[in-house]
Amino acid sequence: MDVKDKLKILSAAAKYDVSCVSSGSSRQNTEGGIGNAAESGICHTWGADGRCVSLLKVLLTNNCIYNCAYCINRTTNDVPRASFTVDEIVDLTINFYIRNYIEGLFLSSGVEVNANYTMERMLLAVKKLRIEKKFNGYIHLKAIPGADYSLVSEAGRYADRMSVNIELPSEESLKALAPQKNRENILLPMKRIGAEIIEKAEEHKKNYKAPQFVPAGQSTQLIIGASPEPDYKIIKLSESLYDKFNLKRVFYSAYIPVSDNPKLPVISKPPLLREHRLYQADWLLRFYGFLADELVNPARPQLDAALDPKAAWAVNNLHLFPVEINRASYETILRIPGVGVRSAKKIVTARRVHALNFDDLKRLGVVLKRAKYFITCSGKYYEKLVYEESSLRVKLIGPPPALPGSGAAGLKKKKEDEGQLSLFENDIPHDVSTNISAAVTGEF
Repeated sequence: MDVKDKLKILSAAAKYDVSCVSSGSSRQNTEGGIGNAAESGICHTWGADGRCVSLLKVLLTNNCIYNCAYCINRTTNDVPRASFTVDEIVDLTINFYIRNYIEGLFLSSGVEVNANYTMERMLLAVKKLRIEKKFNGYIHLKAIPGADYSLVSEAGRYADRMSVNIELPSEESLKALAPQKNRENILLPMKRIGAEIIEKAEEHKKNYKAPQFVPAGQSTQLIIGASPEPDYKIIKLSESLYDKFNLKRVFYSAYIPVSDNPKLPVISKPPLLREHRLYQADWLLRFYGFLADELVNPARPQLDAALDPKAAWAVNNLHLFPVEINRASYETILRIPGVGVRSAKKIVTARRVHALNFDDLKRLGVVLKRAKYFITCSGKYYEKLVYEESSLRVKLIGPPPALPGSGAAGLKKKKEDEGQLSLFENDIPHDVSTNISAAVTGEF
C-alpha cells in the first residue's frame, strides 16, 4: 500500500478526535490555482491568540487491540487497515510543511501490539522531527493510556500539547462499552502530566534555558451521548479535571453512531445542540467564574436546550438582578447574559470616565437583546417588563417560528427578532441564544 492510500485511510480514521477542527471544505485545487482545501489529513485549529493553524491530523495506525463499542477502529470492525512507518510520518510532515500545507502535526494512534510498543513509535516519530529534521512547528501528541510514564514524559519534551482521552464520563460506562480499558490507566498519566507541566514551568521561570514540557498544556475528550450520564455528571467531571489535573481544555464530541451494539443508544443524528451547550457551560467554568453546581445540579441535571447556560442561570436566579451597570463589580458584570469577557473589561474602564447608558453598552459590544432584561443604567430600565421567570424566558427565546404560508412579512419579523439565524435551527428554530458569534468566541 502506498503512502497516499495510507494517508486517506488514517486521516479519515482520525476525524473522530475533536481536539482540533476540520475545515469542512471539499474544494480542490484547479489547474493553475493555488492551495488545496481538500488535501487528506489537513484540518484547522485555533491558537490562543485567535490565529487559524493548519495541522496534519492522522493516526500512526488504525490497527487496535481494543474492541470499544463506540469506536470506528475497534478490532472487530471490518474497515480498511493501515499503518505508517515512523519515517513515513516524518517525511509527510516535513513535505507538507515545505509546501505550506500545514503548520504542525496532530498525531494519534490505535493501540497496536500493546501500549508501550505504540507509544515508543510515536515518541520516535516526534524525536526524529525535532532532532534530525529540526522541525519547530506545532505538535499535538496523544499519550497512550497504559504506557510506561517514562515514555510519556520523554514525549512531553518534544510535543507542544499532549492529551489522554477519557472518552466516557463514568467508570460504569467504560466497563460496559470499553471493558479492556482501565480508568486508572487514563487518569494517572493525566495527573502526572499535569504535575510535570507545573514543575517544568517553574524551572523555566528560574532558568529560561531549562527544557520545556508540554508548553501548550494537556487536553482530553469526552464522548457525549454514547452513555447515559446527564450533563451534571459531565460538567462536574470537567470541573474536577481543570482543578486537579491542570487541564487546558476538555473537548466534547457528540456521539456518531458507528455500531449496532445493543449497549449503544439508537439515534438518528448526533446530539450537536447538547454538545454546543456543554461547550458553552465549559467556557463559563474557565473564564466566567461559574461553578458546575450553579449551572446544573442533581435536581436539574440537564442543561437548558432553549437557552444558553448563562441566560438559563440568570433566569433561575432573578433575585440577583437587575444589576446596576455603573456600580457592579467586574465579577458580577461577567454574569450578565450578553456580556462577554472583553466587553466586561471595556465597561469597567469606560465607566471611570462617565456614567454609561444603553447606547454606550451597545458600542462596547454588549448584546442588548439579552443584557437589557438584567441591567439598569443609572437606575433606569431599558423597557418596562414583567420581572418573572416565564415572561423572561419568552423574551429571551423569542417568538415561536412562523407557521407555513405566513408570508415574507412574518419571515422578516422573525429575522429582526432573532438578529441572526441559529446554528441549530432545525433543533430549536427560535433559539436566539445560539448564534454564530457565540459558537466561535464562546462569549455570551
